[in-house]
Amino acid sequence: MERTYTWRHVDNPLIQNEARVQFHQTGLSASGAQVGEGYEATWELSAENNWATQNVVVNVVGDGWERHLELIRSEAGEWTSTTKETGTHPDDLPSPGIVQPADLTTALDCDLGLCPLTNTMPIRRLGLLEENVPKTPLIMAWIDMPSLQVIASDQYYSSIDSHKVRYASGTRGVDVELEVDEDGVVVHYPDMARRV
Repeated sequence: MERTYTWRHVDNPLIQNEARVQFHQTGLSASGAQVGEGYEATWELSAENNWATQNVVVNVVGDGWERHLELIRSEAGEWTSTTKETGTHPDDLPSPGIVQPADLTTALDCDLGLCPLTNTMPIRRLGLLEENVPKTPLIMAWIDMPSLQVIASDQYYSSIDSHKVRYASGTRGVDVELEVDEDGVVVHYPDMARRV
């Protein structure tokens, strides 16, 4: 079963995300694109076993520069990254790749910046739409866009009802109610994105 989703940024409609998703019995595989301010990106994601990330590949193209990130989580839970840069990069972009690998020891998920699809994995794995799950702390391998820098992000998920979950990020000061569909895919992410 493959489905295609498109989100437009709430405050800046120039920022858009598209994802083509194949749902499996215990996970998903997906590919997509993101149009941001001054860049375009494409990505591929595999999270087919217990909704946990196996790997994600992201390519970003800006005006006169390109970046590539391959982020892999091994069966032993170790995260590694391979990066490539070409062209003249904006001075304010941090270097791509993992900042502190040890910080990702307990992480099961990647979180692609500005892309609502990656919220689906923890929502499904924790069973937030089927049960009343209390606030659960998680560590995510958060991929900053468009720099492709990867940091450990502390995040919290809990149930509200069959179409809403609470999501918070201590790293980025976010605390919102996500509206989702029956597959756990975000329909509305307050202050960030709405599905079209």
